[in-house]
Amino acid sequence: MTSIERVRHEPDWYEPYRISLAVRANGLIFVSGQAGIDETGRTVGPGDVEAQARQAFANLATVLGEAGATLADVVKVTIMVTDMSSLDVIIKLRGEYFAEPYPADTLLRVAGLAQPDWLIEIDAIALDPATARR
Repeated sequence: MTSIERVRHEPDWYEPYRISLAVRANGLIFVSGQAGIDETGRTVGPGDVEAQARQAFANLATVLGEAGATLADVVKVTIMVTDMSSLDVIIKLRGEYFAEPYPADTLLRVAGLAQPDWLIEIDAIALDPATARR
């Protein structure tokens, strides 16, 4: 039988939208796309992809922490950007926030994200350290 559990954080910046920050199921943690927003939902660094990316990674780490995991448990990320000219920044930050073996990754340029001032969004799948075997 599959067990699905919502991962919570206070404040929950996605609660008003009926989105779970993450769910854990069958040894995995599925983290919703994290944007460059603070805990009140305000965009950090408007127009600055690096500032937004750092905040998105921080949000990702916060949500994983609530699930008892870290960025080291991430096995797959999807990074969505509105401008592919930020590729060098993304590569630099992947090296700062992840270590070998680096997670599998999909990088997409999208026409837009949920808010018009968002430049990046990152979602992830991680091993649940409480149940996953490495």
